[in-house]
Amino acid sequence: MKVALGTLKDKGDDLVAFLEPRVGTKPSLSGGEIEIEDDEVKEGVRPRHVKTYIKRFLYMNGVRKKYRVFVAGKELTIQEIEVSEKEEEEKKAPEKIEEGAPAEEKSEEPEAPAEEPAKEEAAKEKPKKTATKKPRPKKKKAEEET
Repeated sequence: MKVALGTLKDKGDDLVAFLEPRVGTKPSLSGGEIEIEDDEVKEGVRPRHVKTYIKRFLYMNGVRKKYRVFVAGKELTIQEIEVSEKEEEEKKAPEKIEEGAPAEEKSEEPEAPAEEPAKEEAAKEKPKKTATKKPRPKKKKAEEET
């Protein structure tokens, strides 16, 4: 089984250490690939499981959203997700809107006391009880009907 690291080469040693107890053998790291001997792998560990382990490793290192893991037969590929400039601008745009939102809320503060009495009345009302289930009618035995 091979794992192509792609741009994640710098964390290859950490990934090998992470996979070793889960796979049951020490994977060998060479260049930008990790090689796992199929004969020495724990029984029941398949490429799909290794993919899950790699995703967990990426999550623990805080880079899960930046990478995807592909499985093709016995070869796994870790590929960095390319973020276009438009997507970066879209991510920044909501942040600007959120920054402007508190300024608008401050201008609405005089109206807030008018809403508070309505909240107090609602708090005084007792919460509604949920309807209880009605018992089902018991089935009559076939002997009683005849």
